[in-house]
Amino acid sequence: MDIVEALDAANGTTCVVGAGGKKTTMRTLAERLDRSIVTATVRIPIFDEWVDRVAVTEAPVEAVREQIERAEGKWSLGVVPEREREDRYYGYDPEVVDRLRQLELPVLVKADGARMRKFKAPDEHEPRLPRTADTVVSVASAHVVGEPLTEEIVHRVDEVARLTGLEPGEEISAADVATVLASEEGGRKGVPGDATAIPLINMVDDDELEAAAREIAAEIHERIDVPRVVLAEMRADDPVVDVV
Repeated sequence: MDIVEALDAANGTTCVVGAGGKKTTMRTLAERLDRSIVTATVRIPIFDEWVDRVAVTEAPVEAVREQIERAEGKWSLGVVPEREREDRYYGYDPEVVDRLRQLELPVLVKADGARMRKFKAPDEHEPRLPRTADTVVSVASAHVVGEPLTEEIVHRVDEVARLTGLEPGEEISAADVATVLASEEGGRKGVPGDATAIPLINMVDDDELEAAAREIAAEIHERIDVPRVVLAEMRADDPVVDVV
């Protein structure tokens, strides 16, 4: 199974949340899809280098229609409403992203932030998911297993502590990662009822990390009914380590 199939990203709207490789996941998918739209409902770092073009526009549907008319073959188009500063763009309101559904192209959406950390839980304002989300991919890095619950590697330490019962500074276990990813206040927060939730354990780049990722996956399956948990190394030529 390739990464596009594993994450159900070939059609519809795929939203990526969590921490530990959201942007890399979106880039990997965009590179493998024939045609795709890349956007966000939150701030997103500049991503011009991994799409064919970025349109800064308040009319994203029209911008994509222009791209369809002018471009042949494989392409990916980024659409954002405004450049906030030199290193990042603003995102659209979720209702604007909903309108992209009419174009019948794969849409990849960054739907929360993590400030470059490897694990997180959402705050009360997150995630910003469009109603038309078909798949919600919740990301966590395998690297956090065995690490302390600190701000250096975890975004929103207090929220992770609340969901897991950990105290700040205590060691994060595979079960703790699974608890957050499986929670309706964590990785499944706000997922539309007709959407598919797919946990993604990223940065699985050696045997020890694969063992940790498999333990996380097993713990997730004990907690919730999901079609699969994807183990991946998004920087690899073949990102899928396993699907369990």
